[in-house]
Amino acid sequence: QVQLVESGGDSVQAGGALRLSCAVSGASNSLTYMGWFRQAPGETEREGVATIENLSNNTRYAESVLGRFTISLDKAKTTLTLQMNSLKPEDTATYVCGARTSTWDGLTFTTSLYKYWGQGTQVTVSS
Repeated sequence: QVQLVESGGDSVQAGGALRLSCAVSGASNSLTYMGWFRQAPGETEREGVATIENLSNNTRYAESVLGRFTISLDKAKTTLTLQMNSLKPEDTATYVCGARTSTWDGLTFTTSLYKYWGQGTQVTVSS
């Protein structure tokens, strides 16, 4: 089993920055990919924001955050981070980290392939 706990959410003004963290505990060595997703108010679907391959540190970003957000995983593979710069009001959402144990489909945002999820941390960006 793997447990994921997010932190770092806050309320900021547009143009500001936040750093989200996801603490990984349990069988972290079983994980192949991790990712950050977000769910905006009123939305039923989680949107993939960034994902990283645990072994290679290869990454993939959603078009909407490319150049503004950076995903990283520490060497111990126990802390997943999302550095968010130049925040916009449309970035307002609950941010959730997810983790996979599968290897097919590579750097995917398909939520059904993610086995573990955290509870989320709220990010609010005001104009």
